[in-house]
Amino acid sequence: MEGCSAVDGWRGFSFYHTWGSRGEFVLAPARVSRSFPHYPIMDLAKIKHRAVIKFLCKEGASYKEIHKRMVAVYGTTAPSYSTVAKWAADFKRGRVSLEDDPRSGRPADATDPQTVSQVEALIVEDRRIKVAEISAELGISQGSVFTIIHEHLGMFKVSARWVPRNISTQHRQQRLVSCGELLKLFNVDPADFIARVVTGDETWLHHWDPETNLESMQWKHKGSPPPKKFRAQSSGGKIMASFFWDAKGILLTDYMHHKTTITAEYYARLMEKLQQAIKDKRRGMLTKGVLLYSDVPMDNDHLAQTAICECGFEQLDHPPCSPDLIPGDYYLFRHLKSFLRGRRFASDKELIEVTETWLERQPENFYFTGIESLKDKWSRCIEVNGHYIEK
Repeated sequence: MEGCSAVDGWRGFSFYHTWGSRGEFVLAPARVSRSFPHYPIMDLAKIKHRAVIKFLCKEGASYKEIHKRMVAVYGTTAPSYSTVAKWAADFKRGRVSLEDDPRSGRPADATDPQTVSQVEALIVEDRRIKVAEISAELGISQGSVFTIIHEHLGMFKVSARWVPRNISTQHRQQRLVSCGELLKLFNVDPADFIARVVTGDETWLHHWDPETNLESMQWKHKGSPPPKKFRAQSSGGKIMASFFWDAKGILLTDYMHHKTTITAEYYARLMEKLQQAIKDKRRGMLTKGVLLYSDVPMDNDHLAQTAICECGFEQLDHPPCSPDLIPGDYYLFRHLKSFLRGRRFASDKELIEVTETWLERQPENFYFTGIESLKDKWSRCIEVNGHYIEK
């Protein structure tokens, strides 16, 4: 078939692959047999997705590129990032088959390289993901997840985000230099600094986020049975929320549906929205100069940096992989998620409405305290020689 090439590996059959007129990946059997068995449509969808992953792997695309392209074509039916990463890793190791491996009836080693790769992919996608959520997603015990994260990946949590346990000397030095420069700038005129700072970050919000053991504690009579606590299941839905705020309150909120990706183009548009929000809500602030303290997801991307400059924002230096130094991580998200935890939401719309109401009801001193706390965080980072600070 001219203009097409074959992807092998499904029940002994070869498939030609080509991109359809609407951008979809089309499979057609290279040879047809009357004995060709019937398989459920769901199996065919999985096989098609795996064939796409295999094809894009051969093109040299990264895991994130593959996932992004599949989401653009298949939308909500696209496989998750962890599924893409798992199959892409298998194909790069030389795997041929597009089928699931046969089950022997005996559970596989939960800490094998393949499972470790899947856990790592989930963490890369969502740095705040919980052990229980990984367990539910992959079908392995929470103990196995804990072992993989701490012993195989060498990670631990800071401000509810997974970070490398062994912080490098270079990273510590970078944190020390950044905090020192920021403190100098702060101390020139603390009131002016606090009035000009705008901070922002993004986080996943879940349709259901189970309570922690501490939050679910109940009073009971001596000798009475303890309350039943049901095993945590996956949330069933989530959205990516971006918040930008200053010492007076929320300036901008933006939400992205699950399986969409933050790109430089998206971030550039977000900066334009933020600029307009500041014009509408903080008259004169742009004239004085906005100090943007944000954990930019693509800090080396030219498009994102250009948008920040064109909006007239002065970007403060924020060391990478430092959630303990961003107020969104260690302050705003912690309070918001504590409020949302244990509640169930039927839709993205309901979750967004409750979130917006909570943000609006917080008094001005709540946001002021979050911005003001930066000085203490920077000072303590210097005191511990650049190591992570948890509390």
